Amino acid sequence: MQFASLSLALGALLLLPTSVSASGCNGTGKPTPDADGKYWIHSEHLKAGFVPYGAAISDLIINDQYGIPRDIVAGWDNATYYSIDEQHPNYGNVPGRYANRIKNSTFEIDGITYRVEPNENPTDEHPEGVNTLHGGPDGWGWRNFTVVSHTKNSITFSIVDPDGKEGFPGEVISYVTYTVTGWDWDISIVALSTTKKTPIMLTSHAYWNLDGFANNETSLAHNHTLHLPYSGQRVAVDNILIPTGEILANEKGSVNDFWSAPKPLGANITSPELEGNCGLGCTGYDNCYTVNRVGPYDWRTDGHVARVHSPWSGIQLDIYSDQDAFQVYSCTQQDGTLTLKRSQGLFDDERFPRTIPQYGCVVLEVQDYIDGINHPAWGRTEKQIFGPADGPYVLRATYRFSIHSTETS
Repeated sequence: MQFASLSLALGALLLLPTSVSASGCNGTGKPTPDADGKYWIHSEHLKAGFVPYGAAISDLIINDQYGIPRDIVAGWDNATYYSIDEQHPNYGNVPGRYANRIKNSTFEIDGITYRVEPNENPTDEHPEGVNTLHGGPDGWGWRNFTVVSHTKNSITFSIVDPDGKEGFPGEVISYVTYTVTGWDWDISIVALSTTKKTPIMLTSHAYWNLDGFANNETSLAHNHTLHLPYSGQRVAVDNILIPTGEILANEKGSVNDFWSAPKPLGANITSPELEGNCGLGCTGYDNCYTVNRVGPYDWRTDGHVARVHSPWSGIQLDIYSDQDAFQVYSCTQQDGTLTLKRSQGLFDDERFPRTIPQYGCVVLEVQDYIDGINHPAWGRTEKQIFGPADGPYVLRATYRFSIHSTETS
């Protein structure tokens, strides 16, 4: 299939906006960024900035319960820094073509074993790593997308991922559309394999702090309550976070129980049970929770898969998604070296440096079961392996914001 005709097909599927607002063009109809290289979209309640690098959200600004604007996602002030940052925490981007981890950097499709580029957990024997994380050392989060459309409230990015890139078979073409309407930030991702069967699993990798990193009582996100009402189970992992093949129960009252009732992220931080929960020597969360919904449902209206709330700012985030899993990462690897943006934090309080500390944020990823391509018994093949004869990979999610001094039920 030619790229032009494929673009038209995907555009129709996504209902891509075709006009460019006056604030987002240079008079030629071409989308243009601001002085910091960011593209902005607006609704009555939300203002969001994006950069082409990784199709990343760089800013999301909302007024808190006192009417004070808070920028609640981590990122960089200038778009150029995304490509030179050596730590690369996947700030707000779309990791791909396969998000999360791939065991031994290998998978099999139709009897053929493929090896992709490793980039995590290096050893003396394997200096580049023993597994692949977020698509490899030059995955989608490390590449510039193309801005194909930009209106007042919506932006669409595209990427063409060549056959063999990072070792993945086949070409993949993807469109990522972000839209803000009222209190909602909508995400629509469509990807199509054009030549060969290949794994595709995507997500949004935004780092959240609903206090805008400006809480004068704590620099941590431990005060954020989390509710995962459909997540009574999680994917079991080994000490480097590679799935073992087991699906474990999140027993009521355990450190991984976020389903029976909302609970602060820091509620169990001193519990011995939490030690090693996110890997060897790690205390906290970096876990894939399954989303178990029974019977027919409409993901848009039949309940959130996750709710996060900060009593300090009053900001509440309800996440609706068509995906069957949900990754929670409690920023356990932050070490205080990543700086805040000028729109964030406190400027006159020596207690809190203008950096992100360990547990200072939380990543909330809508996705499918991690490493499902290596666990056919889970039945994820149709959700994660796509060829030219198959329909497109589709991810839809709504991040719905509201303001409450206490969490709503």
